[in-house]
Amino acid sequence: MVGSKLAIVSDKPQTTRNRIVGVKNYEDGQIVFTDTPGIHRPLHRMNVRMVDLAVETARHGDLVALVRDAAVPAGSGDRFVRDLLGKANVPVVLVLNKIDRLAKPKLLPMIEAARSFPFVEIVPVSALDGTNVDRLERILRDHLPEGEPLYPRDFVTDQPERFFVGEIVREKVLDFTRDELPFTTAVVVDRFEEPDANGLMRLYCSIVVERDSQKGILVGRGGEMIKRIGTAARVDLERFFETRVYLDLLVKVRSDWREDDRVLDELGMK
Repeated sequence: MVGSKLAIVSDKPQTTRNRIVGVKNYEDGQIVFTDTPGIHRPLHRMNVRMVDLAVETARHGDLVALVRDAAVPAGSGDRFVRDLLGKANVPVVLVLNKIDRLAKPKLLPMIEAARSFPFVEIVPVSALDGTNVDRLERILRDHLPEGEPLYPRDFVTDQPERFFVGEIVREKVLDFTRDELPFTTAVVVDRFEEPDANGLMRLYCSIVVERDSQKGILVGRGGEMIKRIGTAARVDLERFFETRVYLDLLVKVRSDWREDDRVLDELGMK
């Protein structure tokens, strides 16, 4: 809806770790979208910060869009999130995503069951094929209060460029690895150099893991995996910055980094 890719995507849970702001301007208004981590049962200090961030953001919003996977049956986790939002005293729109994976006869009973919570609207959508996304956008606008714009018309996001470098690299780690690696991996941007006279941007990043065995997986035989990650990330970075990019990746082991406040601060998880 914003028109730019501001958040990475993957098929892994807990992909989003930070609060990401995206602004869209209209002739008669402005919407400030805030993407947050998903609410889940936290097992590490990192996850506690993620959940706290999501809950705190919801409390200070004018409207919450609760996105859930329509292809997955509702459970206790859904009730937990609804209870949290009920206490936040903020109007909530339920967004049932992935309806492209759901047989239509199953959708209506799901919508009826969801009416037990006082959602202001229930909108079935498909982010994959765009079904009802335009309708969702209109509904969000209709339920937002009138007021002065919060950002200038040319403002898109509050995240610095360094943030997107780390996220694009992490997205490729998520794409190419399996098992526990996506959850035990972080990317720190060690050095960020603006394009030189020849239009070459130099970026230096560390991929942080918790164990030596995980480092071996990320590096791969003969460095094959880290080269694969680096090549894919460089292509996206060059598209993002619209310039040539030199990308240097190192893999470092920091045991229990998910419990380390200093590392979490460095990753912008505040």
